[in-house]
Amino acid sequence: MGGSINTAHAGDAGRSDDRPALARMFAPRSVALVGVSGRPGSTMARPLTFLVEHGFVGEIHPVNPNYDEIDGHPCHPSLDAVPAPVDLVLVMVPAARVIEVVHQAGAVGAAGVIVFASGFGETGDAGADLQTRLRDAAREAGVRVLGPNCQGLLYAPASLCATFTSAAVRARAPREAGVAYVGQSGAIGGSILDLANEMGLGLTAWASTGNQADLDLVEVARALVDDDAVRVIMLYVEAVGDGAAYTDLARAAFERGKTLVVLRSGRSAAGQRAAASHTGAMLGNDAGFRLVSQRFGVIQVEDLDELLAVAAARAALAPMRGRRIAVVTTSGGAGSLAADRCAEHGLALPELAPATRDALAPLIPDFGALANPVDVTAQILGSDDAFGAVCDTVGADDSVDAVLVLLTMVVGDNGRKLARDLVRTAQALDKPILVVWLAGHDLTAEGRAALRAAGMPVFASVDGAVRAAARLAQAAVIDAAPSTPRIDRARLDGVLAGGRLDGEALLDALTVSRPHSSIVNSAAAARAAVEALGAPAALKLAGGALDHKSDIGGVRLGVSAEAAEATYESLMAAARAKNVPVAGVQVQSMIESGVELVIGATAAAEGFPPIVTVGLGGVTTELYRDTASALAPIDADGARALLRRLRAWPLLDGFRGAPPADVDAAVDVIVRVSEAMAFGEGRIGEFEINPLIVAAAGRGAMAVDVLVSPPAAVDSRDD
Repeated sequence: MGGSINTAHAGDAGRSDDRPALARMFAPRSVALVGVSGRPGSTMARPLTFLVEHGFVGEIHPVNPNYDEIDGHPCHPSLDAVPAPVDLVLVMVPAARVIEVVHQAGAVGAAGVIVFASGFGETGDAGADLQTRLRDAAREAGVRVLGPNCQGLLYAPASLCATFTSAAVRARAPREAGVAYVGQSGAIGGSILDLANEMGLGLTAWASTGNQADLDLVEVARALVDDDAVRVIMLYVEAVGDGAAYTDLARAAFERGKTLVVLRSGRSAAGQRAAASHTGAMLGNDAGFRLVSQRFGVIQVEDLDELLAVAAARAALAPMRGRRIAVVTTSGGAGSLAADRCAEHGLALPELAPATRDALAPLIPDFGALANPVDVTAQILGSDDAFGAVCDTVGADDSVDAVLVLLTMVVGDNGRKLARDLVRTAQALDKPILVVWLAGHDLTAEGRAALRAAGMPVFASVDGAVRAAARLAQAAVIDAAPSTPRIDRARLDGVLAGGRLDGEALLDALTVSRPHSSIVNSAAAARAAVEALGAPAALKLAGGALDHKSDIGGVRLGVSAEAAEATYESLMAAARAKNVPVAGVQVQSMIESGVELVIGATAAAEGFPPIVTVGLGGVTTELYRDTASALAPIDADGARALLRRLRAWPLLDGFRGAPPADVDAAVDVIVRVSEAMAFGEGRIGEFEINPLIVAAAGRGAMAVDVLVSPPAAVDSRDD
């Protein structure tokens, strides 16, 4: 390979370092095809045909006792009869015989095996058992297995085409783009391969991981990150079982300047435990995956077209360093549409500099437009190099990070000339040019071919191009961990050491302010508690399995000592009416009003780091779902950035003349909660303050209610 392949057997620390195994699979010196068919047109004849047609220069060894030779290659009755070393074994026998072949592959010293057969984990309990035995056999034999139920792999630098997908029939694109693909779905993988070839995107590597009995998508992608021939890796992800491995993959790609572009169809099981808190309910099941991806600049896309277009643009075009885009169009209507779409996707259309407009004036007819969007009109198309000169001028403007070119019915000779101009401009410009061509392929075939040969994707819609630009503009968000923790870790450990989680004790250990509070179990005790406070109090149902007290009328505010006994009885009656067991009634001092926030954190799950979430709090938390999340722990700058991402930020910043809230106090609480989750070492499952009432600047923030639960269940709460 162009670089080095580095991988270890997941979950098998005792196995010797087998990093060369994947290198030998991607660039084998010899390939054996066990069960290959000699019948022309047979699906299981294709791998041999493809190896030859794609120019594989290593040794090819068909293995099938029913043939003496296939297509001029001597055919051997078994693997051990092959008279030369074997690096890679393609297994084309039924599922019941696969384990036998895996053992034979190990015996002859093969590095890897690709299992095409289905009939494993996707078929039910018996198939799942067979797949487990296949995994065990691979480890016993000392080989790596890709599959089962997969479509194989390709590696262009070695001219290896080890697959049976009909997508490999199409002639390969003339140039490798440094783009690789790894995916869990065979059918999707075949489509990606075919569509990539159609758009002129020659893939450097392609792998279908199937059921992932041994090698999984993350391991294969991690190996490709270390390959000098690969710059961009497309991933089609259905599930990631090891968040730590995915985090390592994303971090490694970021550190090596590689780009991961991910299309995710499923949702991780992380977070699918019961979640009583607002935080757990609103995060979504794949929050860890999303936040790790955001942290390390992984581009997440929504469909196959976008996956291919973004990968192609990232590989072929200059990087997009900001979110400012200039539009050059042959149609004023298309320009207006682009302006709308840019606004929707968070891209800015900057005003062009006066010098830029002065330079454009001689190039564009009077009835065109020099503003952004720049409307060149159809009149310019007859002038040689004029369109390219416009794009050169616009792209040179310091306020522009990318140029979006919108072509309508520019066809024939004009289309060819324009495509030539765009290729020249793109090659000279240190900013990306994205092209939308709104005309039939048959009328623009030559122009599109010129763009394709240069590696420039052509978008079929304005929205598709703008969406791709927004993806290309996203940057890694490295949430900084606190350099000096704010919490006393020894004090935190002391609270968590007993095993029983106490929310108020946890707040005290974190030095988060809370109202004076006590839990009472009689009407008389309620009156005495209110009298002790010396002022009207808040009375709330406490503890038990109650998460949303207000839903059953379980909260009363401004209760006087005289009304305390009757209020206590009324609250307990409300609990009995709903058959909700409670620990009593909480008597709490009233506090001054302010902005209500929810500050929550959820534990690490499936290897992903813990998560801290902030949002608009109180009883409307789930209604508005105005939240922002980050991986924990975070520092003060990260906490403040989360607050600024909220739609409710103006309420904290002084909305319509109101005094600003004590943002510094809120930031302090966010940092401390994030540290508690990160340093709690798996002893806290969920931790939520709702509401945290943030008073006016300088007057602090108060945690009114707290919910805390153990890691694997939500059965111990302190409200």
